Amino acid sequence: MKPSIPKGTRDFSPLQMNRRNYIFDTIKNVFQLYGYQVIETPAMENLSTLMGKYGEEGDKLLFKILNSGDWRSALDNTSDLSLGQATNKVAEKGLRYDLTVPFARYVVQHRAEIVFPFKRYQIQPVWRADRPQHGRYREFFQCDVDIIGTRSLLAEVELLQIIAEVYKRLNIAVEVHINNRKVLAGIAQYIGFPDKMVDLTVAIDKFEKIGKEAVEEELRQKGLTQEAIDLLQPIWQLEGSTEQKLTKLADLLKDTDEGLKGVAELQQLFQLCEGCGVDKTNLLLDLTLARGLNYYTGAIFEVKTTEIPMGSITGGGRYDNLTGIFGLPDVSGVGISFGADRIYDVLTELNRFPENIAQNTDVLFVCFGEKESQYAMQCAKMMRQNGIKTEVFLDQSKIKKQLAYANERGIPYVAIIGEEEMASEVILLKNMLSGEQKQVAKAELEHFTLR
Repeated sequence: MKPSIPKGTRDFSPLQMNRRNYIFDTIKNVFQLYGYQVIETPAMENLSTLMGKYGEEGDKLLFKILNSGDWRSALDNTSDLSLGQATNKVAEKGLRYDLTVPFARYVVQHRAEIVFPFKRYQIQPVWRADRPQHGRYREFFQCDVDIIGTRSLLAEVELLQIIAEVYKRLNIAVEVHINNRKVLAGIAQYIGFPDKMVDLTVAIDKFEKIGKEAVEEELRQKGLTQEAIDLLQPIWQLEGSTEQKLTKLADLLKDTDEGLKGVAELQQLFQLCEGCGVDKTNLLLDLTLARGLNYYTGAIFEVKTTEIPMGSITGGGRYDNLTGIFGLPDVSGVGISFGADRIYDVLTELNRFPENIAQNTDVLFVCFGEKESQYAMQCAKMMRQNGIKTEVFLDQSKIKKQLAYANERGIPYVAIIGEEEMASEVILLKNMLSGEQKQVAKAELEHFTLR
């Protein structure tokens, strides 16, 4: 059998894992810097937890898990069951689609042990039955950070600070697109189709990908009149500074309570950013940003790099009642998710990974024989206790082969052990780059440093 893996999934080599861990560690360190606590949730959730939270298109992308046991025979007697009951006999669980819905479920289940507002981060894989393409995978990691239990817009400001710090450390130039779902609800009311809010957001969310004409055609197919589509034109064509756009938008939506609330929240958010020292240069008001997930209710964000063509590399927003679905109403939260796989692709294309990122061994012990190898094991243990990443070449091979191994692995130092070194209780340490050699006493290894 020819070995293979499912489309949209990947193996990761040691070099790739070192680079991925560089991304994870960078993001994790920033999360911890702001006081967030880590949790994990299971890879699979009950379908009742997942279904209906992501919109119709999201539900189609859920990976469902077949029930164990003889479910086929159970289906033979489904004449008296509803479609939903019959489906449950086949699959009751699914792989998680994102980390936010499982987090809401977690909050409700563990509310007795949580101190609110609860600040959590989570770095785990998610799965979507999507069509694989550049920058889009069926299995990928998300790095989520959320604050739940507060309605303060300072939470949004803090997330924008986290975005800025993460991409500063990763050396990626970005712009942050910002909108508000209340504004989108107001637009739906303004054009006379408040019941088409979901259709409007799903279509608008494709604006950058398919263009204005295609979005308008999709809206026609969803039942919007040409008159309603014409009312959208002033919104598409808003110009000026952020403040000027919001002023014009407030005038357009003056008869929509929800729309005016959204505009006011955006105005306050931009003012808070300025007051809290957030650089507003790369914060862009984007009225075509919709974030198609149904659970968003307030501010929404998407981050894109300005250096290469790539989709969103971070996204998120405010959700006011996601926990209410699980029995804990009126608990507002806001969060963002860093797409580690797309960030990896960006750093690869830009060649921005640190040069020494692949180096995971500092010293390789090169030995002439079995006795020397045993001596090397003792020395290596002492160096490891001192925090030096150390290997011993385990095979009894020619020195040339051992040195070639060090070169291929990019190991910067080799410690050479022969009979003379054993007799003198030293090691001969060689710098593989400069060729410089020096003797180090075995007794000094517990306190020895390479620098």
